[in-house]
Amino acid sequence: MPAKTHHRRSRRSSLTRGIIAVSTGGAALALPVIGATGAFAAPAQPTAVEKAAASTAVSGKEIAGKDSKSATYSVILGDSLAKIARDHSVSGGWQELYKDNRKAVGGNPDIIHPGLRLTIGAKAHKGAEAGNEAADKATSKTSDSTVRTESADRADRSERTGNDVVAQGTPAAEVEAAPAAEPVAYTNDLDGWIKESLAVMAEHGIPGTYEGIHRNIIRESAGNPLAINNWDINAINGVPSKGLLQVIDPTFQAYHVPGTSMDSYDPVANITAACNYAADRYGSIDNVFGAY
Repeated sequence: MPAKTHHRRSRRSSLTRGIIAVSTGGAALALPVIGATGAFAAPAQPTAVEKAAASTAVSGKEIAGKDSKSATYSVILGDSLAKIARDHSVSGGWQELYKDNRKAVGGNPDIIHPGLRLTIGAKAHKGAEAGNEAADKATSKTSDSTVRTESADRADRSERTGNDVVAQGTPAAEVEAAPAAEPVAYTNDLDGWIKESLAVMAEHGIPGTYEGIHRNIIRESAGNPLAINNWDINAINGVPSKGLLQVIDPTFQAYHVPGTSMDSYDPVANITAACNYAADRYGSIDNVFGAY
């Protein structure tokens, strides 16, 4: 009979599992930890926890650093607040960008001008509320009639100078561009020549009225743009008087108005040069009642 042996049952350790959450600036790292209630306990792993915590902390700092940065943007032709906000991924869109730059933009977010400097980013929020409050007070003092007058002035300048640089934003996509003004058509007769000449004269600050121009044309050429004087002293000297207002070539060249023809027989060029000369000598063509 074999000898009796005693088998000792090994004591099992009662183990419980727990979770350690490491919070690092909003991020949570969950790690299993073995806690021992018996004689044997699993060793802790502080190295992995510390590395994870440090890594998460660094990421948090980088994010915080990025959020705190701001940039200054200079408006260019064709820009709008909506386009700038979209290109720079501004949180809150053009409304937030306008809120942050209300003091610089003014009361109308639809109009921004090239060269205007906008602040984009977290720093733009500093002082924005104070600036907006001041802008709101200033805007409330502006009457509707003043706003309409300023808008009309801008529209008028845009029509007269097609090359003016104005960057108008369109935060609302449904806003349609205003149709371009149609050019004025003048008739190819004495009435049309005088009216076109008056428009050119107005652009260059040359005085004169329809009646004053018409009266002198009838006396000088009877309304014939090809009229020429071949018998007076000017003709004898080789510089005959030509055109509707009988202008000699030296006078035409000296008082020629830019933008008109260099041909002294051209009706508009002849009228405007003669009126320019009369303004210099007599104050206005309206003051001329005879040979001049």
